[in-house]
Amino acid sequence: MQENLSGKTFTGNCHISSFDYLKACLYILKYTHKDNFTKKVYLRLIASSQLLEDFLDFHGAKNNKTWYYYRELAATVRHLSLGGYTQKHILNRLVFYDLPDIEEFQKQGEKTLGFLNRTLVKAAHIIIKEAENLNIEMPEKTYESNFFPSVLTNDTLPYDIDDEDKDQQAKNIVNISSQFLSLATDFEEFIIYEKYDHKRLKTLIPDVVNEVSIRKFEMMVHNLQSSFDTYVIHGGFKFGNRKLKQLRSYFSVVFHLLQIVGRLLHFYERHLLERGYKNIYKKVKNQLSSIVDQEELLDRTINFGLYYACHYLTLGKELASEILNENIKRASVKVGIPVKLGFHSRPSLLVAKIVRYYGGDVQLLVGDQREFDASSVLDIQWAGGLIQKEGIEEVVFIGDKRALKDIEVLASVNYGEDTFGKGISLPKELAYLK
Repeated sequence: MQENLSGKTFTGNCHISSFDYLKACLYILKYTHKDNFTKKVYLRLIASSQLLEDFLDFHGAKNNKTWYYYRELAATVRHLSLGGYTQKHILNRLVFYDLPDIEEFQKQGEKTLGFLNRTLVKAAHIIIKEAENLNIEMPEKTYESNFFPSVLTNDTLPYDIDDEDKDQQAKNIVNISSQFLSLATDFEEFIIYEKYDHKRLKTLIPDVVNEVSIRKFEMMVHNLQSSFDTYVIHGGFKFGNRKLKQLRSYFSVVFHLLQIVGRLLHFYERHLLERGYKNIYKKVKNQLSSIVDQEELLDRTINFGLYYACHYLTLGKELASEILNENIKRASVKVGIPVKLGFHSRPSLLVAKIVRYYGGDVQLLVGDQREFDASSVLDIQWAGGLIQKEGIEEVVFIGDKRALKDIEVLASVNYGEDTFGKGISLPKELAYLK
């Protein structure tokens, strides 16, 4: 049902929509210490700024010179508070994450949260002044610090639900581990191995890294985490299969880091990048830039958020591969070699792609049990030379049963080429190789 649009004027409703928002701004001006920025504070800032932003958008503030800046300030608070809430969550959960290299990660996380908090306080000063300029009624008093307690205590509830892995399904573990490996491979386009200076950072966004691309991977990681929680581990982190819980930690920390990166990229791209030709847009962009340090924003977005998302996604690949190979069903299959030309580049690449697609170990056995890594094009071609030299007509693949099934299909069509080495259409089961 549509809300009642009659009654109070825009000004009267703006007082109402601004009340909790301004009260929260007054709070963070009064209590600026980092310990006073609890998750409940961020939630109040998020909710109240969202309500105000929606109200202003509904009434056309984005197209009004008087109200546009006030609207953009609400958006600034919302996005920075969303980033702050998630970063606070990561820091609160670090004790439960069984992750390597945690000390420097924690240090950089605290630096990121400090930047967000300082910027929110700076924005609050401007917001109060702007509200006064617009004759918006100011709350008579703000919240007291005990209204926003920390969610953390020294007490924990007893772990009295059996979380051992006796009921876990290997099939689900295999599928999720494979998907993690595939996602990590796809994410390699964003991999950064070093911190960038500001000049380089500005060239990355939006052409190389942008909100849309990061959001896509954020959702993919979230879906993996959701499947993991539903079908593998139903709750708890302290006991049970340590490897699975470590893998869950990689899911979680990468997901939350991508949330932060996506949110800050959105703010930078939407509110700080040059856009439009109208003076009001340029003026407000400059005003926001005086509140939010662009150089530090990009540094925290890329050199902290994206850097550590890449770091833990890369580290998680080794664990995911180990878990995968502990749970896959193994088999062996004997197939012929590619007719006429043997294992040259095309068939070798297709076999390697199949193995990499599933992620499990597969070995190519030649002659008297000499093994070659079937995920390596070079290894397969090396085996091809030996096959040709010794006149071998059949080889054996052993390992991940899923990959072997597709290798058998590939072999049935002479590894995707005719006898002259020209490529042919692949069966629909192998459509992912295209």
